[in-house]
Amino acid sequence: MSKVRYFGLSPVDLSLRWLLALLLLMVMSASAVAGDKSAVYWLERLGPALNMTSYRGVFVYARGSSVHSMQIAHRYHNGIVEERLVLQDGGSGEIVRRGMNVVCVLPEQGRVKLDQIIPSGPFAEAFTSQLTPLSRWYSAELKGEDRIAGYDVVAVALTAKDQNRYSHRLWLEKSTGLLVKSHVRSSGGEVLEHFQFTSLEITDDIADSEFEVRTEGREISRTLNESGQYSDSQDKYRKTPRMQGWSLTWRPEGFEPAAAPVSGRGQAVAFSDGLAAFSVFVESAGRVNMPTGASRVGATTIYMRNLHSENRVFRVTVVGEIPPVTARQVADSVQVGKAFALGAGDL
Repeated sequence: MSKVRYFGLSPVDLSLRWLLALLLLMVMSASAVAGDKSAVYWLERLGPALNMTSYRGVFVYARGSSVHSMQIAHRYHNGIVEERLVLQDGGSGEIVRRGMNVVCVLPEQGRVKLDQIIPSGPFAEAFTSQLTPLSRWYSAELKGEDRIAGYDVVAVALTAKDQNRYSHRLWLEKSTGLLVKSHVRSSGGEVLEHFQFTSLEITDDIADSEFEVRTEGREISRTLNESGQYSDSQDKYRKTPRMQGWSLTWRPEGFEPAAAPVSGRGQAVAFSDGLAAFSVFVESAGRVNMPTGASRVGATTIYMRNLHSENRVFRVTVVGEIPPVTARQVADSVQVGKAFALGAGDL
């Protein structure tokens, strides 16, 4: 019996074409749904999602040649954020947070340093703050859809409007707005830092036992203040973000004083544009001869220089998610007041 053909196509051909047409319609419909939402809409969802979405999973974070893998359980329960981070490589160690209380368990062969393991930038507390001013320093644009760790996501590009900051690419889970992947990129498009979930389960079914400290080791407890900084009874966090005894004659437009973290025997102020941040440390150089110049790990630049004032030598250090040229300009603009210089022996 001969095969029935319609307009030169067999039933199999017709079935395949109907299937392809249906898939195309589904893709177009999904794109239309995302297209109805602006990039700003997704950014506004991102901040609350970081804290108020409950989930568990494993993520990787690459900064330069350094790659870390961490297991995370995060829960928003009765208005309190609970979180447990466990190192998956490079030795044991964990960080447990409940509300404003944080416990770090140090592994036997080293220390757990939050700033070396947990991504800054999009994954940090900066995204829980007001995002509107970002439009002055970054252009936000939707970049399509994707699928990551089993979830449908929307990609948003934040392109820096000047050379003094890096650009970012964010991938947000569509139903919650949770950040599941991010890139920090140079002006040339090079990916400097990369964060991504490799496994993820968004669920409210997370037991209390998942937030218990389980690693054997020395525990260090800290309390966060409202700005997300650490403080304890011995090292008080200076809440007033101001330069005391020194000043900057230049800093990138949009970066405002955001915090004044304790810096041992010196002065420090952190600046942020709402997304990126850098800190300036000014301290007596003492007798230790430290190398000067710039170094960069991923998107984090460290620039050090010596500053002479009133027959004293000060060490100026700029650390943050800014290009090396920008860090150098900031460091070169530091000026030390006479009273501060004469009192350097007290630092």
